[in-house]
Amino acid sequence: MTTNSRRRGAALDEAILEAAWAELIDNGYAGFTLEGVARRAGTSRPVLSRRWAGSADLAVAAMRHYIAQNPIRVPDLGNVRAELVRFLREVSDRRAITIARVLFGMRDYFIETSSSVADLRKALHEQLGTRPVIDDILERGIRRGEIDPRKLTARRIALPLELVSHEALMTLKPVPAAVIAEILDTIFLPLVAADRKAAAAW
Repeated sequence: MTTNSRRRGAALDEAILEAAWAELIDNGYAGFTLEGVARRAGTSRPVLSRRWAGSADLAVAAMRHYIAQNPIRVPDLGNVRAELVRFLREVSDRRAITIARVLFGMRDYFIETSSSVADLRKALHEQLGTRPVIDDILERGIRRGEIDPRKLTARRIALPLELVSHEALMTLKPVPAAVIAEILDTIFLPLVAADRKAAAAW
């Protein structure tokens, strides 16, 4: 395969995934078809069928592509709480609402694949999304003496993101700053703080 053909292939994949995402946004999964995606992407259904097994696989690929194209990065702000606030606000404002609106219309997908919202969210976050960001934030907090690594479990690490995502899914609105603060100050940080002095500094 030549370099030019590889470039055409990559460009075509990009066009298909962007078209698939647009179809999900415009029509929901109930109106999501390979024919519709192919038409929007300016290609044919057989081209899509060679790349994805069906509508469900393409829909998930489109969601992963959207997440990959909209990365969330949080710099070192010198304080674990400030970094977590930045992270959760970015998730809420830039990603959670859009994903929540798509998930809201994916009832047929979950029936078709015998899966749940939790299954899909886990796959998206583990493969492309947000867990590495929060891991980096917590690692910096450990180095500063703010976070006790012995108190970190997979369930606790996932908690703030799950609560913010749930809030967005239930309201289909950006999560208010006060709610994010409550999640951190009354639920998450007390569970993982190194000591009361560290918690008081926030």
